[in-house]
Amino acid sequence: MRFCQLDRIIEITEDRIVAVRCLTLSEDYLQDHFPRFPVMPGVLMVEALFQASMFLVRHRENFENSMVVLREAKNIKFGDFVEPGHQLLINSTIKKFDTDFVTVQVKATTRSSTAVGGRMVLERYNLADREKGSVEVDDFMRMRFQRQFRLLCGPRFESTGELDVPAALSEITAV
Repeated sequence: MRFCQLDRIIEITEDRIVAVRCLTLSEDYLQDHFPRFPVMPGVLMVEALFQASMFLVRHRENFENSMVVLREAKNIKFGDFVEPGHQLLINSTIKKFDTDFVTVQVKATTRSSTAVGGRMVLERYNLADREKGSVEVDDFMRMRFQRQFRLLCGPRFESTGELDVPAALSEITAV
């Protein structure tokens, strides 16, 4: 994952995650994506939904699998625009957790209206189990995503293993 579309994870449980993406005018793609009306492209909103869901799955299974990939995006519907200066509040809830696949209900809101929502099916596995990689590559990928997860959760999660949701929300709204 080269470009992270999340700025902070503000709440996470076994079945639900809430994350935030703050859009700024300094995003490179906004110079070309409707220059007179800069808005976050829909594909990046979907990517933000996927990334939040991916971290939810990884957290639930304690980063057991090195790969969590988007297999299907179903009934994705777009609503409101996300403009520079606005926050995208991302919610993902697990609906079905099978052996290899996870179905999540996803929704992102901005200014109290829905920007995008739908369902996603994620697949999870280790590369070594599919003979496409080695155990060392799997270990590296898990370590990399664990580090990124800790950075997105912030220091409150590090000390307690739980997020202080009111404190996280006040930090974000103060920005």
